[in-house]
Amino acid sequence: MVATSNDVMPDIELYQPTDEANALALAAELGNDGWLLGGGQDTYGWLKDRNKIATAMIELTQVDAWKGIRETSDGVEIGAVTTLTEIANNPLIQQRFGLLAKAAGVVASPQIRNVGTLGGNLVQDARCWYYRRGLDCYRAGGNICYADSPEGLNREHAIFGQSRCVAVSPSDTAPALVALNATMVLSSESGQRTMPAQDFFVGPDRDIENMTVLNEGEILTAVRLPAEWADAEFYFEKVADRNVWDFALVSVAAAMKVSGGTIQDARLAAGAVECVPRRLQAVENALRGQQRSDALGDQVASIATDGARALNYNNFKIPLLANLVKRAVRG
Repeated sequence: MVATSNDVMPDIELYQPTDEANALALAAELGNDGWLLGGGQDTYGWLKDRNKIATAMIELTQVDAWKGIRETSDGVEIGAVTTLTEIANNPLIQQRFGLLAKAAGVVASPQIRNVGTLGGNLVQDARCWYYRRGLDCYRAGGNICYADSPEGLNREHAIFGQSRCVAVSPSDTAPALVALNATMVLSSESGQRTMPAQDFFVGPDRDIENMTVLNEGEILTAVRLPAEWADAEFYFEKVADRNVWDFALVSVAAAMKVSGGTIQDARLAAGAVECVPRRLQAVENALRGQQRSDALGDQVASIATDGARALNYNNFKIPLLANLVKRAVRG
């Protein structure tokens, strides 16, 4: 007699399109039933824990049109299924947009970066363990946030933008793209639309169940880096419990145009402090036209944390964010 178990992987239809038109047609036909698969690092975790079930998967990594790094007349375009290792090691990205190379190079571990894609890193779902364990929190369609409760474990959660859900954006590359004023390319059978990276991510006050603006049948197919921020002075730092594997506790990405020691322009974004990459516009305004110095870093650090609200266990994120902004300004 053979023992059997009900705890087995469900039947899943796998589609492996090799051209753009076929992939977009499948995405339109299957809609929300078609799970988009890049490197699979987020997907397989969901399936392993049995908390989300896919009836069909559309693997995107064989679509050549969405791979690679290309120099364009006004910057660089990166296909969304380009691996994080390719981005971190690409000479053009390293030389002209080192901020993104550094961010891509600290995602998880080398093994994960070898298969993980830029698009997958950007559109991965919230990493809150209450949500991931299948509890009926707000993000899962329930009426409670377990992390933002008297007994909630929320060391890794948000200090800004807490509207029902307090999970943070887990992407390491997202703050870098916001700081670089990148453009996201979203494709579907009905056409293509573009938008600034800052507008691609959405908070729970706008959409409690999704972290990006992607509609049903729509795929993030490319990211464009504008020449406007090429060769600027960059700073990226990620603080995590371990140097590999872990998600950020707080990160900061900064791009600054400096001439004669004076900051002509600046863009800064913080990661892991809000459900979206947090653009630090008040800090940027305070930096423009100022002489770069340690004193200036001290001055703007407190601006970065204005409005922060700590939860039970993450008060440390407030001084940590202030110190990272200080270090970014000092360079």
